[in-house]
Parts: sequence; C-alpha cells; structure tokens
Amino acid sequence: MISNYLSAVLSKKKEITATQLVIFSSFFFIIFGNVTFFRHILEVYPFSFKNFFFLVSLAAGGTLAITLFLTLVASICPTKPLLILFLVISSVAAYVMDTYDTVIDHIMIQNIVETNWDETSDLLNLRMVGYVFVLGLLPSYAVYRVAVQKESLKRAIFRKIRDIFIVLIAIFAIVLTFSKFYTSFFREHEPLRWYSNPIYYVYSLSKYIDRNFSLHDVKIAPLGLDATVEENIKEDKEPAAKKLIILVVGEAARADHFSLDGYPRETNPLLKKEDIVNFSKVFSCGTSTAYSVPCMFSVFPRSEFNSRKGKETENVLDVLQHTGLIDILWRDNNSDSKGVALRVPYEDYRSPENNTICEDGECRDEGMLVGLNQYIEQHEGKDILIVLHQMGNHGPAYYKRYPKQFEQFTPTCQTNQLEDCKQEEIINAYDNALLYTDYFLAQIIGFLKQYDNNHKTAMIYLSDHGESLGESGVYLHGLPYMIAPDAQKHVGAVMWFGKGTKQDINLDLLGQKKDKELSHDNLFHTLLGLLAVKTAVYEKELDILNDELIGNEVMR
Repeated sequence: MISNYLSAVLSKKKEITATQLVIFSSFFFIIFGNVTFFRHILEVYPFSFKNFFFLVSLAAGGTLAITLFLTLVASICPTKPLLILFLVISSVAAYVMDTYDTVIDHIMIQNIVETNWDETSDLLNLRMVGYVFVLGLLPSYAVYRVAVQKESLKRAIFRKIRDIFIVLIAIFAIVLTFSKFYTSFFREHEPLRWYSNPIYYVYSLSKYIDRNFSLHDVKIAPLGLDATVEENIKEDKEPAAKKLIILVVGEAARADHFSLDGYPRETNPLLKKEDIVNFSKVFSCGTSTAYSVPCMFSVFPRSEFNSRKGKETENVLDVLQHTGLIDILWRDNNSDSKGVALRVPYEDYRSPENNTICEDGECRDEGMLVGLNQYIEQHEGKDILIVLHQMGNHGPAYYKRYPKQFEQFTPTCQTNQLEDCKQEEIINAYDNALLYTDYFLAQIIGFLKQYDNNHKTAMIYLSDHGESLGESGVYLHGLPYMIAPDAQKHVGAVMWFGKGTKQDINLDLLGQKKDKELSHDNLFHTLLGLLAVKTAVYEKELDILNDELIGNEVMR
C-alpha cells in the first residue's frame, strides 16, 4: 500500500501538498541524516522499555522541529529548491559527523570557509561520494519528481500559518508529556543537541555570520602603540647582538605522542639530543587552526577571545612592528595565517613557486628554511622574528605529511578514509609525521646555530591544537572546547636558546616551569618579553621567561 502510494507520487500520477512534502523530507532527515545524533542519545538514554517512548517522542519531535524550520524558511523561498539544497548539504554534514564523530559548530563553519582546495581534497573519498549520492542526490531527485498541488498566494499563506500553529502545539504536547525526560535533555545534556542535522549547522552558520560580519566596515583597533625596545648595552658600551627568533606554529601535534612527554615510542630522537626546554602541560586556545592561530597571537586570553575580536584588534605581530626596530616575516606551508599576518610580510610556501622541496604535490615544511639566510643578511642591524606555519600533522591524510624515509612505524594508513584503516595504522602514520616535525625542528636549531656568534638566537615551537586518532570513535579535531578530549587540546611545546640568549634567561627557574600548566595565553607576552619590548599591554605574569610567571587555570 505504501509502496503503491510512493510509486504514484514519484510518477506524478498523484499530487501531494507542500506540507506533505516538507513532512516527508523532515522524516527523511531524522531517520537517515541523524545516525550520530541518535547514537549519542542512546549512550545517555539506553534503549529500554523505560526510555522507549521518550526515544520515539524524540524522533517525532525532531521531525516536527525540522518541519517547523523548513516551513518558516519556505515562506521566503520556493519549497523544492530549498529542500534539495538542504538534502545535499545535510548529506555532507551526515558524512562528517558519522565518519569523524565531530560537531559542525560556528568554528567548524569558519574552518570550512577558510580552508583551501588542498585541505578539501584530503577529505574527498568514495565514502563521501556515496553519502552525497544516497542521502543527497537520490532524495533530491525524488523531491524534483514529486508533483506539488498548486495553490493561490492567499491559500499558501493560510496553510503555512496553520501548519506552524499545529506543529508548535504538537511539539509542546510532546515536551509536556515527557517533561521529566526533556528537563534532563535540555538542562543536562546540551552537547547532544549539537549533533542534530540540519538544525544545528544552520544555527552555527547564523552564529558564524553574526560573529564575523557586520553592516559597517571593520575597523582594526590599534594595540601597543607605545611599544619600544629596551636597549641592551654590553659592559664595553657597545650595543648588544641583535635577536634572531624563529617561532614555529605547529599543526595538530598532540603532546601525549611526544616521546619528550613520556610517549613510549621515540618520536623526538633529534630534539632529545639538543639542549631544549620541553613544556609538558601546555593547552591550546581552541581545537582548530582557524580559531587557535588568531587566539594564540591575540592579547585576549582564551576566556575572552572570539573570532570577531581577533579580526578587529591588532595582535602581537603588530605590537612588535610598532617598535620600528623589529622586522617580521611569516612563511606559511599550511592554509594561511588566518588573518594574523595581514599587516606583516607574508610568503606562501604551499606551492613549488616558492617552496623548492615538493614531491607528488606535497610541499615540505623544511622548504621554508631555504633562502632565510639571504633574508637575515638583508635585515642586518635589526631584531628579527620569523614565523613558520607548518603543515605538520594535518589530517586525515597523515601519510602525505612526511617523506618516505620517515616511515619508521608500519603498517600505515595510506588513505584519507580513516574508517578503512585500523587504529594502529592511523597512529603509525601520525607518529611518522611527528618524526618529520622532529627533524624539521632540529634543522631549525642547526640553522640558528650558524648565527650564534653574532645574534641572540632562539626557537619556539607551539602546536595550534591536538588531534583525535580514533579514541572513543573520534577522529581529527574541531570538537567544541567544552566536550573535546585532551587529545585535541594538550599540545606539544618546545623552546631552544642560543648561547647569547641563555645569558638573559634564568634557565634554572625556567626548568622548574616546564611541567607547570601553561597555555596559548602565554605566547603573546612571552614574545614581547623575549624581544625586550616595553608596552602597557605586556603582562609579565604571563611571560613564561619571566621570573614572576603565574600558571594558568585551563578549563578542559
């Protein structure tokens, strides 16, 4: 009977109302597009006789909520194109959530908007194509084929008002009937709602637009205009050597996979031979590059930072530049600087045009070191800060992130479809990429040692966020900070100092801080302190190299 009805509808022998089409589509969304949502629901409300009717009500209520949303939006645009658009987008959302167990919040939307083709291509695979075809294109074709009853404008307006009224009453009745369950659901289990498709990603998109766009032109608030460099005079009255600092912004390097932090595998064989300071308890500002990178260079602590503040306020690079005595260069082998380097010299090292060390379409981080000696010679007489933004451990194609000679841990996952690999293979590929980062950082230290006699040199390495490798079924990164595991927030952090810089630092005291809980909040003030910049925005209590450092209380 149902099959005959559907056959008649799809063959256009039977017309249906726009309301029926919206309800059918909403039911499809709930059943096929919310697998991850209901999987998490069942973790909190296990399938049992006690929970059975609540779970049924949740499916019914979800269908009604989507119906309400689509009915409201269909008031300003045609119904069929609207449904087709949401079916296709929601099929991609379902793939992302089902595959990586992640949430599409406003920060994830920002990641999507700011990603480049190379990053996008790493996520494309047959499984995604299958999701889009089965959950997106096939139902879209069905929507296209359906004959919808025509109605006058007056009747359409009346119908939509009636539908909205009925749906609201039905939702209210469901919540009232199972009020005990829904009180717990809404008050105690907010993260569950983050997996609802398409409602939550639509909410996230609106939140992203609200936080990042406005009707007026963005005005950049100046910061640290009073910045000056504290002159350092040697005992013989001669000016001290100029400073040469390389800051490496790492990518997706979780601290618990550093052998320096106790990981049983040797992932830092070269760094352990150097006189470095490894900080074992550093936590990121966010769980994605798009959020963490602007945050780590911002004057705002994580508790106060948001993307709009990051865009509308100058950062530490601007403050350093205000001195007029510090030259800055940003080289990028990742997506880009996420707005941090908009006002300083920037060089893109993602293509062979600049990066001379590329193979099979993958440009290596070490290519960013080529030609740096010429840059230093051209800027003799000034302090220099060079920022190198790594490709690092960018997933899911970890196997692409290192040359073959670094494939020490085998077997490895040789695809971007992580669900097709064993967890051991994923971890092996990830750890091999960390081995390459270890090599890259050792190369930087070797490079800086060449300048140790006439510069005060230092290297700072700090990863932007961590990475999930399949623990509890979670992959990659980008979960909301509140529910993200430490694997996505606990990051690698290392410092190295040349002999001239060591004379300015209390190394014994610094060694006592290496196991202190620190965060991205410390970078802004540590850079100012390291480069001897005096400004009202500098807080010595947050400078890792200052004797008065206060540890951070990191919310995890």
